[in-house]
Amino acid sequence: MTATDKTVVLGYVPTEIGRAALAAAIEECGRRGARLLVLNTTRADRLVDPNYAHAPAMEELDAALRGSGVDFEVRHFTSKQLASEDVLEAAEETGAELIVVGGGGRGPRGARIPRAGARGRRRAARGARRAGPGGGA
Repeated sequence: MTATDKTVVLGYVPTEIGRAALAAAIEECGRRGARLLVLNTTRADRLVDPNYAHAPAMEELDAALRGSGVDFEVRHFTSKQLASEDVLEAAEETGAELIVVGGGGRGPRGARIPRAGARGRRRAARGARRAGPGGGA
């Protein structure tokens, strides 16, 4: 992987919706010449979370990313906070130009959230979280 100043952050879930969001994020990275930071997290206090990727889903994600031609990093972990908060923290840390999250409930689509400052991103992430069942990223 090579360093770039531009970053797109993706809150990934291992579903059809998540794959649509991944495709949208890869497209945006190509368009912007940006690297892709993919996050898949779950709260440590959850015993079962269908939005948390396990080995087969992580292998599928890795294959898609390697075949995409974009520079990428994957962060896959348990957390003390909501996945949306982890995504926002990663965006703050990297100075991300764009956050992409999978929507939910009505079919495959990715929601693109342009850089709008911390307060705007928090409002946007809350809206994206409400759009899907469970609110996982």
